[in-house]
Amino acid sequence: MTEDKNRSESLPMEHRWARVRHRLEQELGSAAFQSWLRPVQFGSIQDGELLLVAPTRFLRDWVDSRYGELIVSFWKDEDSSVNKLEIQVRRQKIDDHKENRVSKINKSEKPNERLSLHVMDTEDSALGSPLSPKFKFNNFVIGKPNEFAHAAARRVAESDKVPFNPLYLYGGVGLGKTHLMHAIAWHIKERDPTRRVIYLSAEKFMYQFIRALRFKDTMAFKEQFRSADVLLIDDVQFICGKESTQEEFFHTFNALVDHDRQVVISGDRSPSDLDAMEERLRSRLGWGLVADIHATTYELRLGILQTKAEAMGATGISREVLEFLAYKITSNVRELEMALNRVAAHATLVGRAISLEMTQEVLRDVLRANDRRVTIEEIQKRVAEHYNIKLSEMSSERRARAVARPRQVAMFLSKQLTQRSLPEIGRKFGGRDHTTVMHAVRKIEQLKESDIGIAEDLDLLKRNLEA
Repeated sequence: MTEDKNRSESLPMEHRWARVRHRLEQELGSAAFQSWLRPVQFGSIQDGELLLVAPTRFLRDWVDSRYGELIVSFWKDEDSSVNKLEIQVRRQKIDDHKENRVSKINKSEKPNERLSLHVMDTEDSALGSPLSPKFKFNNFVIGKPNEFAHAAARRVAESDKVPFNPLYLYGGVGLGKTHLMHAIAWHIKERDPTRRVIYLSAEKFMYQFIRALRFKDTMAFKEQFRSADVLLIDDVQFICGKESTQEEFFHTFNALVDHDRQVVISGDRSPSDLDAMEERLRSRLGWGLVADIHATTYELRLGILQTKAEAMGATGISREVLEFLAYKITSNVRELEMALNRVAAHATLVGRAISLEMTQEVLRDVLRANDRRVTIEEIQKRVAEHYNIKLSEMSSERRARAVARPRQVAMFLSKQLTQRSLPEIGRKFGGRDHTTVMHAVRKIEQLKESDIGIAEDLDLLKRNLEA
């Protein structure tokens, strides 16, 4: 036995490590070994301490807590001086990974196709979502509502080092969040095709995670996402209330930030307003830079229409028509673009010049819907004026009847006149819970049947708001 140990201790370190790995595979089985121990590499032995190297913090913690004692035991048979184990995290294989990807690009048959081939790389496209060539910085129209978010996105895309982590963009539907996300990804790929950029929605992240669980391939899932140089997740609010997906996203986020990889996230509201999101994850999302995109102004909408009209080659659309659309369609950029496309298509198909009259005729349904659209902010303002209270009382904690009743009226009208959900309405009223809104709606419904004064107030306010 002593002779075997002496013979073992005379072997080179690489041979001893290979023997230990073989024993670990026999002891734990091939599946566990391949998932957890194969990525771990030998570092050194010094003063009785065995140093191993893992590619991620998650892998390090897992191996150390579950297999640490077994590894030390097997190493003692190879080197009796070993009595302690340390596993360090090192950004290994990244340079090799980049070189392999560069090699793959360089092998493309046509040099002028190298960049586009890599941007739509099958590995990353299958894992993430394709990028739209329409969404780049050069066709993003900048105005006061989005200039800060645009500047932050450019900074991330142009920096060699991570400027802030994460960059969190938030705003309503159709205001340009996805455009900026795609633009960041395109710009980074154009600057450095070797960087691994993954863009996808939170919904697809959840789908990929569930699929990995189903096929018992979670380790591959973790390593795929955690080897990204830049990860962009769109519509993060989708995973609110989905505990398992939040848990995995939390660990993925931490692993990337720990290794100085850029994370960019978008949502429909600020991190602090993400209901049903774990507190620790809400906190992490607010770590870096939070940039909101406000509702569009008339000037910004007109600029967007002019840019889109030029890109379409629709030179026959007069400034009068563009100004009319910018004034009338205020909801979001997507609806604005849809209206412009509809007018241009109609003119082409029927062979008519684009006039103001034709625009009004073609977009009759869209314009009617926008004319009667009322915002919660407008409701709050009108109700506060009607009851002679401060607008700030709509979000205050005061429960005095002189304040609470108008607040309930405003909540009721918000439910009646807007398409907003109960949680969304609650957030507009000082971050109140949706059950508070439900209670207010029921209360006012009861009062309007028994209190003539409330019924008259509601009728007057509704007519003024819809006028």
